[in-house]
Amino acid sequence: ISEIMSFIRSYVVPEGFPDSVTPSYVPYMTWRALKHFFGGAMSVFTTRALLNSVGVSQSRATSGAVAINWILKDGAGRVGKMLFARQGKKFDYDLKQLRFSGDLMMELGAGIELATAAFPQLFLPLACMANVVKNVAAVTSTSTRTPIYKAYAKGENIGDVTAKGESVGNIADLLGTGMSILMSKRNPSLVASFAVLSCGYLLSSYQEVRSVVLNTLNTARFTVAVDSFIKTGHVPSLKEGNLEETIFNPPWRHQPVAIGSRFGEAFQEPASFVATRPLFEDERYIVTYNPAKDKVYALLKDQAKQDDILKAAFHAHVLLHFINASHANLKARKRMNSDQGSYHYVNPNPLNMDFLAHIEESCKIVTSSYGVFKRKAREQGWIMSDSLLNPGRARLCGVAPQ
Repeated sequence: ISEIMSFIRSYVVPEGFPDSVTPSYVPYMTWRALKHFFGGAMSVFTTRALLNSVGVSQSRATSGAVAINWILKDGAGRVGKMLFARQGKKFDYDLKQLRFSGDLMMELGAGIELATAAFPQLFLPLACMANVVKNVAAVTSTSTRTPIYKAYAKGENIGDVTAKGESVGNIADLLGTGMSILMSKRNPSLVASFAVLSCGYLLSSYQEVRSVVLNTLNTARFTVAVDSFIKTGHVPSLKEGNLEETIFNPPWRHQPVAIGSRFGEAFQEPASFVATRPLFEDERYIVTYNPAKDKVYALLKDQAKQDDILKAAFHAHVLLHFINASHANLKARKRMNSDQGSYHYVNPNPLNMDFLAHIEESCKIVTSSYGVFKRKAREQGWIMSDSLLNPGRARLCGVAPQ
């Protein structure tokens, strides 16, 4: 038994386990294996649907037509893979968000493949669309795999960790495929089977990504750290910050903070910029609030360095805290006046300048607390690297600090 267990361990865990990896490696690999299990099971049903719709099971289908359709389908997928590769550094600093989004796209692609069974006459456009989506998902999975494994490796064992991680995924995939083949012999409902397996796949994917513990501050983790510091004076630990990080951000969700914006986005009129600029003469950035868009903007001056960008992002979240508190007080006064039957005039079209007092107050807070925040973040093990912000931010040329 000992020899058998040793043989199995040589295929599924890195050498020196558990001392050779971080503690969060086990939950990550557990959920990863479960995700691959469901993924392998689903592939049987989607492949059967594709083959039936293309005509493999029908006598009138010719092998030439099947081959051409399949080649076109795969070609479209490769085009999608190349197009998505332009995401570049996002694979490094938003890898958890992209990984989960990629798994969502994988399920979307599988669903489209399943639709070919209902609409066999639309096989080629549906199969091409599904393959484009699934190949985009494959790019995210491949591109984020190494940074995730790197987070678990201790020392120079990244190759061993990667190999064993892929081995676990393949074993789970084969088990899921075998289970699905046995299920398919009973001709279960394709839709019901897909729904159950898809839910299991996405739940496993979410928990897999959520269990990853990274020490770099991207936008999501930086937001968690700053919000916690503003409210409690405490910077969360690596595990706390990663657990509270937002994994999925729908494109339509409002983003209250924008870093490196352009002048026209941040200010409604030049007068507001003229009034705000003196507050930031000694800084390499300017922070303001645009009430028309309900968003805090941090504009970077031409000479802004990495620490200036970090400070601008910190300042933007501090100002957002003041703005949110102001909105909450305003709503409370409205309710009170409504209960008392009185009326309090509120400017229906506020400008940037109407929030100048909040900006002044935020400047005082940032001056006294930014250094404390950085020190506490370092004590918790956070690394403030260029993964926080996207490259290529707009700069305010000609407004360098005095």
